[in-house]
Amino acid sequence: MATAPILSPLDAEHRSAGARLADFAGWSMPLRFAGTLEEHAAVRDHAGVFDVSHLGTVWVTGPAAVEVIAATFTKDPAALEVGGSQYTLCCDEDGGIVDDLLVYRTAATTFVTVPNAANTAAVVAALEEAAADRDAAVHDASRAWAILAVQGPASLGLVDRVLEGLGVPGAPATATAHLASTGLSTAGTALATEDVDTEVLLCRTGYTGERGVELLVPTGAAGVLWRALRGAGATACGLGARDTLRLEMGYPLHGAELTRATTPFEARLGWAVSLERGPFRGRDALVAATATGPRHRSFGLQLAGRRPARAQLTVHAPGGDEVLGVTTSGTLSPTLGRPIALAALAPDLGPGDEVEVDLRGRRTPAEVVRPPFVDRDPRA
Repeated sequence: MATAPILSPLDAEHRSAGARLADFAGWSMPLRFAGTLEEHAAVRDHAGVFDVSHLGTVWVTGPAAVEVIAATFTKDPAALEVGGSQYTLCCDEDGGIVDDLLVYRTAATTFVTVPNAANTAAVVAALEEAAADRDAAVHDASRAWAILAVQGPASLGLVDRVLEGLGVPGAPATATAHLASTGLSTAGTALATEDVDTEVLLCRTGYTGERGVELLVPTGAAGVLWRALRGAGATACGLGARDTLRLEMGYPLHGAELTRATTPFEARLGWAVSLERGPFRGRDALVAATATGPRHRSFGLQLAGRRPARAQLTVHAPGGDEVLGVTTSGTLSPTLGRPIALAALAPDLGPGDEVEVDLRGRRTPAEVVRPPFVDRDPRA
């Protein structure tokens, strides 16, 4: 018997807006509203709002919370200040990537982690294993929280106007630094209901390359906030546009660029690994991997023509038959109007090299490039 999909707390909003829904790791989520190209352009030019409530919301609390985070993930959290965040990885003992995620430190002994939907259970299990003999608690609150991502050059001012209209003062989106987070009290505001906690977490993070925020909101307040953002001019965007936006920035996707068969170094994410510290999951294997070198490396490809690139296309030397790599993601870039891809390539290939991609039976010239493919600065 098929398992019923998990519904977003905004499911009724999406259906009334005519969204096309699709399965994402067991969740029924909006793939698109008006259309992926229109939604992509809205984020690049103005502001879009995404429902990403299928992402996990996992809290780690207690005197030893920092030790649990340190033992579970690749990046050292010891220097992470309250209100800060870091991109990190959860690896298995063989050094393969279980998940990539953001960790926010909201208090001295409180962290919230946001794993990908398909990997939330695995991340929770890893955290619980690390917490078993430490003074800390792990709480998977994913079903109790919604996450709304507001992204685009106009997003910060738009969010501040919406929050002020709902009774939250202080222009927190504009005032919060890139990669930082701010807890917002909802007491006495239009976001407060009997079953809602008294805080929303505003995070200056995102997955599009544009400036923006991700708002962690108790589910009881999600509808009010979604409608207010839409009413203020944020375009409703589906996960199709989120994928094309992240691909233009070269951001990796778990299950595509990141797998248990890939080490952080092969994904060019060595900067998210802190080896010069105490033990953590996969550390020994990652130390060994630095000695043996990568089996492949992830880079971008800019292809000739206009035929969209896709995953699992083989990459060859010009005129040669030897397979030098395989694409892991691909699309026709809406911003550039040309096909782009991410690929796992032979370790001796790098930016500037010319290759050919077997694009459904036709050899297509391509250049190896270092992403991002488009020039954006989310810190602006």
